[in-house]
This record gives sequence, structure tokens and C-alpha cells, in this order.
Amino acid sequence: MFYITGDLHGEYDIHKLSSKRFPIGNNLTRDDYLIICGDFGLVWNNGNSEMYWRDWLNNKPWTTLFVDGNHEKFPLLNRYPITKKWGGKVHQIEDNIYHLMRGQVFEIDGKTFFTMGGASSHDIQYRTKNVDWWEEELPNKAEMQEGLANLDKYNWKVDCVITHCAPTEFIASCINMGYSPDTLTEYLQHIDDKLDYKHWYMGHYHLDVAFGSDAEKQKHILYNYVDVID
Repeated sequence: MFYITGDLHGEYDIHKLSSKRFPIGNNLTRDDYLIICGDFGLVWNNGNSEMYWRDWLNNKPWTTLFVDGNHEKFPLLNRYPITKKWGGKVHQIEDNIYHLMRGQVFEIDGKTFFTMGGASSHDIQYRTKNVDWWEEELPNKAEMQEGLANLDKYNWKVDCVITHCAPTEFIASCINMGYSPDTLTEYLQHIDDKLDYKHWYMGHYHLDVAFGSDAEKQKHILYNYVDVID
């Protein structure tokens, strides 16, 4: 089974995965997957508190997967060796925690997932470059081109899209919270226009809401809620 939720922000929002708030987690196995839609935040400084919570998560019975958000320490995250798993590139953070890299298509237990992390920080005015904000929060051209090439290999059809932010038109019509378009939202808009998919999951906006009643192209914003991918 696949479960999915929004931002963790390191230790600040990890409690939604506790036994009290996610009781079904106690019955899962390593063959079950919990996906986090960005702002993982537990690869930041390797401090005592961070390592406590990373170990806590690593020792949960499921396997944790995440795409990156905008609030990640990219220099540290990108030091992890790149390996191939489930048909795509990953950083293995711990035995049971994997970063699903940008522009990849993964085949896991019969489902296909396109992943593209990153987003523009809407709180950038409160952050300091290379201290708690990095330019790598937005994908570069190579990562974007790799994503398009991988979608070509799958004839532009996957089961799920996992991102941190949303396509431009969806932001304007359904979120409308003062977020401005950027190179990533425009790129995701191109994908949304062309791609055949069932579900698109994202975090970033600190909402729990779903859009679309059809069986195809449903979009889900997640924050505190843990959803099931059917």
C-alpha cells in the first residue's frame, strides 16, 4: 500500500506520523510506502535532535520516500551518493528513507510515479542565502530536461505525479494565495497539459484539499492529512 502526506519541516510536523495520529502505521511493513511531498527537513545539520527524529522515522515499520521541497539544505542532501532504485535515481538517506530525485519515473509495486521536487520560497525575505535558503530550491534545466525525457520513455502516461508545488494555472484558479508563477510552475503546467495521469499530489501550501471528481487528473494538496493512494 501507498500512503502520502505533506510537509514534515523536520521535527516540527513529524508528529502526524505518530501512532496516535497514524495508527494504521503500526500494522505496515517495509513493503508499504509513506511518501512525503517535500519539505522533508530531516537532512539539515545532523544535529542530535534531527538524528533522533530521523532514527525514529527510519525505525517505523514502513519505507519512507520523499521529494524535496524548498526548505531543504541542498548542499547536504546532494552529498549523498546517487543510486538507482525502482527504475529511477534516489539518494538513500537511511536504510528505509529515500529521496526520490527530480525528473524521475519510478515503478513501485505496479504503480508509476513521476517526481519533481522544488519550489520557490514565499518566505524568502526572512531567509539568508546559503544559510537557510539555497538557489537549488528550483530545478535546473538539466533536471527539467531529464524529466521530459523520462516521460517520453513512458509515452507521457503515469499513475501519479509527486511534486512540492503546483502548475501555474492550478495555483491561479484553485489556490490563489498570492503565489507567483516561476520557471517550475510553468514547467509543471506544460506537464499537466500533456501528461495522462490519475492523481497529482503536492505539499507546500499548508492545506488539505482535493480537486477533481473524475477518475483522471485529480489533484491533492496535503499537509496534516495522510492519504491513501488507491
